[in-house]
Amino acid sequence: MSATDILGRPIRLLVVDDDATVALMAKMALSDFGFEVRTVTSGDAARDAIQRQTPDIIVLDLVLPGTSGFEICREVRNSPAGHQIPIVIASSNDDTASIEAAYQEGATTFVNKPINWAILRHQLQYLLRAARDRARLAESEERYALAAAGANDGLWDWNIAQDTAYFSPRWREQLKLREADLGGKTSNWFSRIHPDDQLGFHNELNAHLAGQTPKLEIEYRVRDRDDTYRWMLCRALAIRDGDGNPYRIAGSQTDITERKDAEQQVLHDALHDPLTGLANRRLLLERISHAIKLARRRVDYAFAVAIIDLDRFKTINDSLGHLAGDSLLRRIGERIAGHLRASDTLAHLGGDEFAILFDDFADFTNLDHLIERIRHEIAQPFVLMGQEVATAASIGVTLSSVAYNVAEDMLRDADIAMYRAKATGKNRYQVFDSTMHTQVASMLQMESELRAATTRNDFEIHYQPIRHLGDDRIVGFEALLRWRHPARGELAPEAFIGLAEETGLIVPIGYGVIRQATQQLAAWHQELSAARKTFVAINLSSRQFSHPDLLQHVAAALEDSGLPAEFLRLEITESVLIDNTRQAAQVLQELKQLGVRTIIDDFGTGYSSFSYLHRLPFDALKIDRSFVAGVDRDTKSREIVRAIVSLAQNLGLAAIAEGGETQQEVEYLQSIGCEFNQGFAFSKAISADKIVEFVRRHSAARLKMIDGGKNA
Repeated sequence: MSATDILGRPIRLLVVDDDATVALMAKMALSDFGFEVRTVTSGDAARDAIQRQTPDIIVLDLVLPGTSGFEICREVRNSPAGHQIPIVIASSNDDTASIEAAYQEGATTFVNKPINWAILRHQLQYLLRAARDRARLAESEERYALAAAGANDGLWDWNIAQDTAYFSPRWREQLKLREADLGGKTSNWFSRIHPDDQLGFHNELNAHLAGQTPKLEIEYRVRDRDDTYRWMLCRALAIRDGDGNPYRIAGSQTDITERKDAEQQVLHDALHDPLTGLANRRLLLERISHAIKLARRRVDYAFAVAIIDLDRFKTINDSLGHLAGDSLLRRIGERIAGHLRASDTLAHLGGDEFAILFDDFADFTNLDHLIERIRHEIAQPFVLMGQEVATAASIGVTLSSVAYNVAEDMLRDADIAMYRAKATGKNRYQVFDSTMHTQVASMLQMESELRAATTRNDFEIHYQPIRHLGDDRIVGFEALLRWRHPARGELAPEAFIGLAEETGLIVPIGYGVIRQATQQLAAWHQELSAARKTFVAINLSSRQFSHPDLLQHVAAALEDSGLPAEFLRLEITESVLIDNTRQAAQVLQELKQLGVRTIIDDFGTGYSSFSYLHRLPFDALKIDRSFVAGVDRDTKSREIVRAIVSLAQNLGLAAIAEGGETQQEVEYLQSIGCEFNQGFAFSKAISADKIVEFVRRHSAARLKMIDGGKNA
C-alpha cells in the first residue's frame, strides 16, 4: 500500500534533522512510496516550513541548532492545525528522561537512530491511518454534539449492570440541576417525577426493558430545582446482550412544557366560555352525562340541573352598553359560584343564561334553600358605570329522579321549567314536571297556528269607545285585536299576544293593526259627523316600540289612509318606557314631530318611577282598571285614583280611566275631575261593523238629553 492510498494524494513528510545524511536517506527510502519529502536542518527552518505548508507527518530530531525539537513539538501541538499531525521523534538520545520529555511535549512515537527506513515507512503508514481515524472520530463527535445542541435535547445514559448514569449538561440545565444533585444515580431522577406520573413512567420503562415495546417514548412531569413541574418527552432505546437482556439504555429528554400548556389552553378554551371563564354548554353536557351514568350505578346518588335566565338584562345591556353588560355577567357568575361546592358545575350558556349541575344532591329541601339564596343574591343591586342597576332571575330546575338517559333532555326540561317561571311572574323558580311537556307541545302548536294566521291575516279589530265624562261625547276608540281561531273561535289578546311578542310575530301583526285601524277611522270620519274629531288608540308592544322601522311604518299607514296624524294615539306601557328611558325619549320625540300623540298605558302598575314623567314627551296617561274597580267602596283605591288624576292635571296631561263598570264608579271619576273614561258602564269593545250604529244611537240620545235639558 502506497502513502497516496491513504489520503488520495502524496503525503507531505517534513524531516527536521541537522544531519545531511538523514535527510538524504529519507528522500531515497520514502519518495518511491508516495511520500513528498521536505528536509530542513534547524528548528527555525522547521517553524518557517510548517507555516508555509502544513505537513501530514513530521520526523523530528530533538537536538537542533537554535530552536530545539522539544520546542517545535510543543508549538505544533498548540497550533490549531497541529492537533492531529503525527510527530515521530528520531534521536540517538534514548535515555528515559528524553523520551518522557518528548512525549510530554506531544510526540506521537519515538524511533532510535540509526533509523531503519523500511520499518519507519510502515510505522508512518500506520500513524497516518490512526490519525485519519481519530480525525473522523473527532468530526463525528463534533457533529453529534452540534446535533444534540441544535435539537435542544438533554441526553442520558444508564449503565444498568453497574447502576450508574450519565446526564448531559443540557439535561441538567432543563431542570436547573447541578451534577451533585443527581450523583450519577437514576434514583435521584426518578424521585423527581410527578406522583401522578410515577406509575405510568415506570410501567413504560419496564415494558421496554422487558422487550415488550420496541422503544421507550413517554410524556411525563418532573420537578426542577425550583420545585416547579415541567413536562418532558423522554425517548430511549435499550442495548441488549446475546440473550436479549438489557445492560444499557440511553436516550434523550425534550422540554415540551410550552406545547403542553398550549394544548391545555386549547382544551380549556374548547370547554369554557371566553367571557366568564365558566364551563360552556359542551362541558356541562359532558358532566351531566357522567352524572346520569353514575346515577344508574348508585342508588344513593341524585343530582339536579338548573337553568338561570336573567330578567331585564337586555335593558341594562342596551342602556349602559355591552361592556357594562359583559361586566354584569361576569359578576353574576362570581356571585353564583360563591354559593356552590367544588363538585358542582356552573356554566355560562351564552347571552344572559347560566346553568348549574348540582352534584350528589339528594336532599331537595337543602337544594330548595340553596336556589332561593342564589336567586336572592342575583337580585342584589350592582354598580355599573357609576350607576346602580338591579336584575333578577327566573330559574328552572329538573331532578335526576325523572331518570333521564340523555343530558340534552335534562337541559331541555330545565329550560321549559325556567320559561314557566318567567311566564308566572319572573324572579322565581319552577321545578319541571311532566305536564309541562304537554303545555310546551300545545304552545308549539299554537305558534305554528299563529304564524299561519299572520300570513292569512286571520285577525279582526274590535273598538272600545272612549268618552268625555264632562259632556258624554265619544272622543275616540281603542283598537283591540281579536284572533279568529279556526278551532277555538274568537280569542282575546291575552291568549296570544305574549306568544306573538316572544316569537317576534307581534311586529307584522302590530303593523297590520296600525294600517287597518287608521283606514277604518279615516272612513268613519267621512261617514259619521259625530266621529269626525275622534282618535284611534293602538297599543304598541315593547318589540314594536324598539323596532327601527316603527316611524317608517306609522308614517306610511297615515299617508295611505289619509288620516291626519293628530288623530292617532299610540299606547306604550310603563315598563317599555322605563327599560330604556334614553331610547324611549328619542322615539317619543320623533313620533311627536310626526304629529302622533302618545299615551302611557296601565299607569301605576309598572315600575312606577315618577322621575320619567317630566322627561318623556307623552300626552296622556291611562289609569289601570285595577285601581278604578271598587273606587266607590274602597278608600285606598279612591285615593290612588285621585292622586293619579291630580298628578296628570298638574303636569298638563289628559287622564283616561280604564274600567268604570258601574254608574257609581263613573260618578266618582267625574267628581274628582277625571276627563275621560273607557269602560263597560259605557260600552264594551264591539266589532267595526257595529260602531256606526252605536255612534249614531249615542249621538241621538245625547242630543235628545241636551235638548231635554234646555227645555226643562
